[in-house]
Amino acid sequence: MTTLDWIIVLALNGPVILFALLKSGGTKTSKDWFLAGRTLPWWIVGLSLYATLVDSTDLVVDSGATYGGGVKFYLINWIGCVAGWLLLAHRIILPMYRSGMYTNAEYLESRFGLSARIVSVLVQVLYRTVILGMISTTNFLTLKIVCGWDDTAAWAVVGLIALLATFYTMAGGLKMVAITDSIQSIIMILATIVLFFIISNKIGGWSGLKETLAAHSGELEQQMMHTGTDVVTRTDVSTFDQEELKKKLLLGGTHEEASMEIIHRSPAWLACLSLIIAGLAYSIVNHTQSMRLLGARNERHLKNSVVFAGIILIGATFMAQTMGLFGRALFLDISALPVDKSIQTKDAIFPVIVRDYTTVGLKGLIVAGVMAAAFSTYDSIGSTLSALLTRDVYRRLISKDREDHHYLSVGRWLTPLIIFGSFIYIPALLSGGMIDFYLKMVGSFVVPLLVVYLLGSFTRVHRGSAVVGLVAGVGFGLYSFISKTLAESQGIALLPSALMDNHVTGPLTFAITALAMLAATLILGRETSPLFWQDQAALDQAEQTGFTPLALGLVVLAFGLFLGFFVLL
Repeated sequence: MTTLDWIIVLALNGPVILFALLKSGGTKTSKDWFLAGRTLPWWIVGLSLYATLVDSTDLVVDSGATYGGGVKFYLINWIGCVAGWLLLAHRIILPMYRSGMYTNAEYLESRFGLSARIVSVLVQVLYRTVILGMISTTNFLTLKIVCGWDDTAAWAVVGLIALLATFYTMAGGLKMVAITDSIQSIIMILATIVLFFIISNKIGGWSGLKETLAAHSGELEQQMMHTGTDVVTRTDVSTFDQEELKKKLLLGGTHEEASMEIIHRSPAWLACLSLIIAGLAYSIVNHTQSMRLLGARNERHLKNSVVFAGIILIGATFMAQTMGLFGRALFLDISALPVDKSIQTKDAIFPVIVRDYTTVGLKGLIVAGVMAAAFSTYDSIGSTLSALLTRDVYRRLISKDREDHHYLSVGRWLTPLIIFGSFIYIPALLSGGMIDFYLKMVGSFVVPLLVVYLLGSFTRVHRGSAVVGLVAGVGFGLYSFISKTLAESQGIALLPSALMDNHVTGPLTFAITALAMLAATLILGRETSPLFWQDQAALDQAEQTGFTPLALGLVVLAFGLFLGFFVLL
């Protein structure tokens, strides 16, 4: 990184942050801070939805995911997230919006009771702070690899970015966060487009990519470039003793003595289903997404925003995630990555590409995009989780009926605790692939909440069924999470090896939660009202505004399905 590069980084991000710091002081009420006074137009909501979804983890971590697993990882965004947005905007979010709710957890109490509300908050705090930890880790890797800084300097700048995001989030709340996200998303998209065409030209485009992978191995080209191919993982065990080998086999796979490898195969349909469920869980459970929709100025803006966000998402994530595929053509094995052994993981591929294959000026633009992505997610998750903790825990259980400015103050001061508390995950995230850690977390703890939202919104499952489903689903998820850890570290098998596959956890947790809720409903009876709060005026408005946004949204989703299951099959 040269002086010119840093001038570009500051020129693109500095004015946005300065604007946020100077204009944040107008937020006077908790409604303004938590919901932006319900004044956000569709295009700001849409850009903000995209910016919070495609953060620096998508530029860095998702590149690592496609480096290791290929085009299947497109399905999280193209199908899972887009479908989740449509379900959210056209059904799940509407009772919350029409009744003036501040959080999606608040809806769960109305539908299922207080326990469901509290569990929702705890799960969201758990897994969204993991995302914040991933943001910090990706920024560290970018600064260390691209800029060549030592650990101390890199972490100092990561801390400064988090601090600046904390300041303007505390002052301005959702409105300022959404505006800055929208501006920063443009920087992110521009940086992604530039880098995509630079590396695509280097590789020879899509055809050159396929040829390079096929020249190395036909199996590699099939796995990397086709969603319909089984996921085959090969682990070198040539240095393992018998005890280590035995532990590793508890996680599944077969030992091939000739090549000294453990070969693990996951069916393509299972891997695809697992990734789509992860995308659905992100869009529907994640209050970072719901909070923006609740801030829309009316239902038409709310529904149009997800169409706009979906269009941007499909194009931008294709270019961002393809960096991992290009990286696999440039460095066929992780051991070939020219970085220190301590950070030689698939998550290093994006920073290595930026460092080695871009020129002066372009490095600055791309690093500016990574930094903009980091700001947009620090502020988004910080404001979201503070809203949940303030409204759904503090106000509901600890300090009721206080003045509005008291809750506004609590929400503001929880923000730095959330952002900087997330740093606790960093050692675990640096030890291996971040996307693997994230998917384990989602499959184990977030998917049960996804089922509760879906069945609660689309069926008349009994009010008491959520507790039963959450206990069953989260209980199995936790058991599965512990089982994998004990199998690899202690050689203790708590589950059959077939259930140790990471792609099994999400779908199986989904099924267990749904079956538990349906069984409870058979015993307790169906709910007499699905609790949609639809008065006649709301129904009239839905008839006037619902068709066109829904039709456009379904076209976007169909395009994602076509790309994922026809073009790339």
